[in-house]
Amino acid sequence: MKLLRFILLFIIAFQANAQISDFKHINFKKADSIALEYKNEGLHNLPELSHKLTSQLNTEVEQFRAIYRWVCNNIANDYNLYLKNKRKRKRFKNDSTKFKTWNNNFRKKLFNRLLKDQRTICTGYAYLVRELAKLADLECEIVQGYGRVSTTDIENLDLPNHSWNAIKLNNKWYLCDPTWASGIPDPETNRFLFNYNDGFFLANPKLFAVNHYPLEAKWWLLDEDIPTFEKFLAAPIIYGKAYKNLELHIAPIQMHHTIKKHETITFKYQLSKTIKSEDISLLIDNGFNNWTTKPKSTSIKKKSLILEHQFKTIGFYDIHLYIGNDLISTYTVKVKS
Repeated sequence: MKLLRFILLFIIAFQANAQISDFKHINFKKADSIALEYKNEGLHNLPELSHKLTSQLNTEVEQFRAIYRWVCNNIANDYNLYLKNKRKRKRFKNDSTKFKTWNNNFRKKLFNRLLKDQRTICTGYAYLVRELAKLADLECEIVQGYGRVSTTDIENLDLPNHSWNAIKLNNKWYLCDPTWASGIPDPETNRFLFNYNDGFFLANPKLFAVNHYPLEAKWWLLDEDIPTFEKFLAAPIIYGKAYKNLELHIAPIQMHHTIKKHETITFKYQLSKTIKSEDISLLIDNGFNNWTTKPKSTSIKKKSLILEHQFKTIGFYDIHLYIGNDLISTYTVKVKS
């Protein structure tokens, strides 16, 4: 019995370390170039598309990379469709019959638009990645759950609102988010802008957990520190650029804080690349003015980043962390006398 428990713990720990660093010996240049080569391929023949993307590649991870990059580079996020779906789901959430009818009709509309216009929302992205991967004999699943971004209304986040993928490579599961990796809609026009973010490809499960909450516990791919839904909702906001700069977001684990004047608030991160202290800045907003400043202290040892900051006056502040020009995370601080 003890041996079985040890084996299970080993397997879980092995899964929890599943991330892109497992493949640092792989050069994805060929896979990426193949994805670009077939840029004008449509979705009329998925088996043929999958074959074209993967047949020249020898490893599972390269095959999946070509599929993933193609989807991220060629499928636009239909933000207006997302907003419409969000409104209807909220409207019918307490009427199971109407909710089911709307959901079934919407699903047909969703996949018709995906095939015809190559536009979709997260469900379509995850579906397409899974189908192309399965056609290449890769084991891939759609993960349903909750996603948090800066515009998420967490006070009313009572229905699952996001989908992403889990992919099995070399007998090990990994996480990726093709929707958030593909680009962003312009907040003023809702026009989608392709802007590939490699940080969401085989992401570190611990970082992924800050703004992804799967419905099925097995898709955390974590051996410890699995957050409750309440802790998930209370977590800081992290942005897409965090996935390009951070290995881990360590502290603070909550977004909102109350401190006294001159009390120190500490921020801790594990970096994914080397940076300099002069790359770090804080944009602080008190509701009337905003200004850029340096933390009171910055410590970078190897890839461990620790920041400390203090406030001299009472008030309510939004703190935005930047590394270079990349917005990483947001917190709020109420400073009392």
